[in-house]
Amino acid sequence: MFGSKKPSAPRPLNDSGRSLISETFSLEGTLRTSGAIDIAGLIKGPVYTNDLIIKETGSVVGPIETDKIEIYGHLEGKIVAKTIVIGSSAVVKGDILFSESLKTEEGADITGYIKKTESTSLEAAQDEFRLDSIEAKELKDKEKTKKGRPKIVASN
Repeated sequence: MFGSKKPSAPRPLNDSGRSLISETFSLEGTLRTSGAIDIAGLIKGPVYTNDLIIKETGSVVGPIETDKIEIYGHLEGKIVAKTIVIGSSAVVKGDILFSESLKTEEGADITGYIKKTESTSLEAAQDEFRLDSIEAKELKDKEKTKKGRPKIVASN
């Protein structure tokens, strides 16, 4: 009555543009995309993408796995990426793993471990940091057992 009922083929996805999460937007949960994202709002949860920019007004609380990331806002969580740029206005609280390059601008506030690695996934990164912390703990325990009782240096 209103036209023919042709089965329509699904439209192919176009990931050529950047998506913007504006300042007024807040998301709690996992954000996963094969495209590029600019975050000016708040994300609470893991982020998986190819290209990510956290703008000065943006915040992410959770781990990030991406190919390329630029941080100018606030990030609280582990980062695993090929290329990382941390701007002068950035505040990063978490471990940073990169496989290709890391650039930090003067004034960036970073609290956490930084490590160059071959891994480009959060699972592999978890294992790498866990191994390092286990080895450090074992070394510390060995030093404690070596010392034994303190020697008396001076007496009356």
